[in-house]
Amino acid sequence: MPAAPVRQPPAAERVYAHIKQAVLDRRYEGGTLLTEGELAEAVGVSRTPVREALLKLEMEGLLKLYPKKGALVLAVSAQEIADVVETRLLVEEFAVRRAVPAPPWLVERLEELLEEQKRRAESGDLAEVAVTDRCFHAEIVRHAGNEILSRLYDQLRDRQLRMGVAVMHSHPDRVAKNIAEHAEMLDAIRTGDTERAAACVHQHLSWVKVLVRGEER
Repeated sequence: MPAAPVRQPPAAERVYAHIKQAVLDRRYEGGTLLTEGELAEAVGVSRTPVREALLKLEMEGLLKLYPKKGALVLAVSAQEIADVVETRLLVEEFAVRRAVPAPPWLVERLEELLEEQKRRAESGDLAEVAVTDRCFHAEIVRHAGNEILSRLYDQLRDRQLRMGVAVMHSHPDRVAKNIAEHAEMLDAIRTGDTERAAACVHQHLSWVKVLVRGEER
């Protein structure tokens, strides 16, 4: 029997995924005006599913629609960065305290993610560096065992990835610094030092506020 044809996701889902990924990894940067015709041609669909995808992305705060003109990719604002950092500090300092003492499987998983981040950094793929960076933190949050906090943290995912890529483009030296700070955080978790682990998380996240003010530590 011939193999069944592979079913593609609905057209609107394909457009949504295409635009969202391009925004998150900065192929569509803040300030870019996207037109329905260009997007339809890029994905190979009609304009109707493009409109549906754009509406959904506007609701998520990534785009601003302008009738008869297109959709503007919104830039990451200083206020948005400050809000995300503040939320992450609240969640992640609590989570890392709950994670220590850490079970061997969590330490092993964090070690794997740290090595993966190093490999992505060596290849220069900043979008993937941002993904593995977020996975490292998300693993600790999940281990805290609070499902409501985990869901709250997952809602920050897109903003974290977009901010991460934007900052690494603007401050390439932060890639190596992030990896070094992750290694220090992991060592504190591995050795069971709760206060040091929480201090590492605080320092690691707080530098973003410094960049927003136009300084750099």
